[in-house]
Amino acid sequence: MGADQPKQFLPLLGQPVLLHTLRRFAEPALQVERIVLVLPADQLATWQRLCAEHAVEIPHTVVAGGASRWASVRKGLAALIDTSEGVVAVHDGVRPLTPFTVIHNTYAKAEAHGAAIAAVVPKDSVRGLSKEGSYALNRSRLRLVQTPQCFELNLLRRAYQLPELPTFTDDASVVEDLHPIQLVEGDYRNLKITTPEDLVLAEALLNAG
Repeated sequence: MGADQPKQFLPLLGQPVLLHTLRRFAEPALQVERIVLVLPADQLATWQRLCAEHAVEIPHTVVAGGASRWASVRKGLAALIDTSEGVVAVHDGVRPLTPFTVIHNTYAKAEAHGAAIAAVVPKDSVRGLSKEGSYALNRSRLRLVQTPQCFELNLLRRAYQLPELPTFTDDASVVEDLHPIQLVEGDYRNLKITTPEDLVLAEALLNAG
């Protein structure tokens, strides 16, 4: 991003990106019982200050994360030690535009099948790399993975008892050796704020309603 602060704290229409994301899961119609926010330990004070500055009243638990995404999700799960069952969603804090329907449908499919993730069809042609150069891939058989990624709670707990491997790129890759992963139609508006251009587009989409 090249910014002077972590991208989850960058202003989006005057409020931190992370606050927009938090609101998506606090939507009353979703009936999310508990929100756990995992942040690097050195960012906890900044988030506390931003919550005071923006009068954030959304109930949530804040947990210090680990050295990797895998370790951070594991710490987030540990905060649910008093919860015995249900469906848990893992979501990127820098996806502040996730539509209600995507969140709801991913939760619902995970409740029915144990594991579900949001994904979209690639818009561009895709090629794989080879020693000779590259080769075409069938775009219709590929999906771009988004979040939320939703799982039956105890299934996700079992998955995170396994050793961390470098091949783990997201929660679905942690779970897939234990359980099939269902796909839910995502949304191209479900941006992951990564570059300055993403922030500009997010502002335009929010302004457009």
